[in-house]
Amino acid sequence: MAAEFLHSSRMPSSKFVTSAPELSDLAALLATSAAIALDTEFMRERTYRAQLCLVQVATDSHAACIDPLALDSLAGLTALMQADGPLKVLHAARQDLEVMEPVCGVLAPVFDTQIAAGLVGFPAQVGYAELVSTLLDVQLLKAHTRADWSRRPLSPQQIEYALDDVRYLLPTRDKLLEMLDQRGRLGWLDEELQTLASASHGVDPERAWLRLKGIAGLDEGRVALAQQLAAWRERRAIDKNRPRGWIIDDNVLREIIHRVPRSREQLASIREIPDAVVRNSGEELLAMIAACGLADPPPALPRRERPDPQLTALVKRLADIAQQTAQELELAPELLATRRDLDELARTGESAALFSGWRGATLGPALRAAL
Repeated sequence: MAAEFLHSSRMPSSKFVTSAPELSDLAALLATSAAIALDTEFMRERTYRAQLCLVQVATDSHAACIDPLALDSLAGLTALMQADGPLKVLHAARQDLEVMEPVCGVLAPVFDTQIAAGLVGFPAQVGYAELVSTLLDVQLLKAHTRADWSRRPLSPQQIEYALDDVRYLLPTRDKLLEMLDQRGRLGWLDEELQTLASASHGVDPERAWLRLKGIAGLDEGRVALAQQLAAWRERRAIDKNRPRGWIIDDNVLREIIHRVPRSREQLASIREIPDAVVRNSGEELLAMIAACGLADPPPALPRRERPDPQLTALVKRLADIAQQTAQELELAPELLATRRDLDELARTGESAALFSGWRGATLGPALRAAL
């Protein structure tokens, strides 16, 4: 079947777009399609913002790689990416949406084949190659998985590899829609795609502290310090376009919050803190610490308490119910209910995620009975 599919009339031909006129022609072609496949290649190991290196698109009859590094702008794609443009079909879309938003705006409408696949019984994080292999009997090569997509020129093999990431998205979507329809789960998919569309793709510096581990249970002063330091680091990373860990590592940031240094010497004594941070930003960090109004010495750190056995037992009971329901629905358990959702439910008796939509209809009654 693989060979037949690869040489069928549906198979798009390829093109490598490096100029504004070519992009304009491609955009006109894409605009005639009700749905387009979309993928990106990017680099972000040394930067805060991802460097968009390649955009791959496909319809039923054509596929192309767009080279953003050779173009002054991707403005020719903007209209296609908006809500009145074609449906954008991606796999594991969140990072692609984040990377495309600064250059083309918020993408809509969007179809995520990974989300759709999870709703028909595939693993929640199923890969594109596995999905294509199972549904279309096409084996994709993995030779360029770790390629540096910022280097030019790209080899013909790299271009073909990149095009494979979009060539099979539309037929994969068709297969998944058939399977969802057979199971009566198209409404479930609509809910999940609405959640994807409403998700925020950037990090608000004022909420960056919520990503830190080891903050729960701290006193109010230390929580305020965590908010200040995390926001400062996020803004600094954005301004310098460097990974936040290059500004200050999470472990160092956490040590500052726990130990509350009051002098350069105390700050410098923190393990693993770079000398450059103390030298260039020490006074700024100490000023933020002083502004939080913490006592000197600061309050003792909270003791690590043993888990409440009743709460632990309740979480396990809820997890067992979710596991059993997932088996009956032939779904990955983590797709139905995450551990965080179950912990919240056990602590508060409420969960917007578990008591609304299709999860509320399938899992909610059993969870309420257990509570």
